[in-house]
Amino acid sequence: MTTADAGTTSASVPTQSTYQTRVADYWNAEENPVNLELGKLDDLYHHHYGVGDVDRSVLDEPDAVLRRERVTAELHRLEHAQAELLAARLGPLTPDDRVFDAGCGRGGGSVVAHLRYGCHADGVTISAKQAEFANAQARKRGIDDRVRYHHRNMLDTGFPTGAYAASWNNESTMYVELDLLFAEHARLLRRGGRYVVITGCYNDTYGQASREVSLINAHYICDIHARSAYFRALARNRLVPVHVQDLTDAAIPYWELRKQADHLVTGIEDTFLTAYRNGSFQYLLIAADRV
Repeated sequence: MTTADAGTTSASVPTQSTYQTRVADYWNAEENPVNLELGKLDDLYHHHYGVGDVDRSVLDEPDAVLRRERVTAELHRLEHAQAELLAARLGPLTPDDRVFDAGCGRGGGSVVAHLRYGCHADGVTISAKQAEFANAQARKRGIDDRVRYHHRNMLDTGFPTGAYAASWNNESTMYVELDLLFAEHARLLRRGGRYVVITGCYNDTYGQASREVSLINAHYICDIHARSAYFRALARNRLVPVHVQDLTDAAIPYWELRKQADHLVTGIEDTFLTAYRNGSFQYLLIAADRV
């Protein structure tokens, strides 16, 4: 079984560079509470940030244990809102359609898309541990016949050309070269298929990447791209933007709350807030059609 239609859930070892091996090692070892504790609430494990207004009353909870639980639930609500925002841009889709989740992490985004549209979903991650975890969650939900995860390189999936009605990256483009990534999405999407990306990018009207962006790169072992690089690479690969949304202001409340979540802080919260506020870093959604 070597194709998405055959239901492959893993591959032996993805084709990858030395850098990608380092990235895989990082995510194979990752046990960050900000990912795991939030996912335990409803078995939807996301590897991205949140958007929207915060219920700040959770910080007024006098009981320390309840305060922690309420803050965790609020952060998870915000990250789930981000996943739903992305999924809403994939349609219209039917249960017969197949979608591709590039850099799927522990699989939450694929589940969100399936629950919204009833579609088949293939998630790809360079981390064998993440793929195993996500497949176990799909089995637990009883949706493993329609939602599958694969230990593969999203730049070279081996999946059939034109097999997908929609595809996306949710905070995973900073680990790869954009032209290679968008070429694979363009190959996998049928004509008229929809690609959506939500990503942090540095604002090149500001100049070169700021000190804060460099610190974020070091923290996550990634290489954040310039905002303009996305639009140039999309155009070179037959992906035409139909919707662009600046989510920067909508992302700030999530980081403000996370900064006050003592049980979840990772030390990068102030860096994100500074970068968003000084204009050097932006949180962007781009939806594009494959022509």
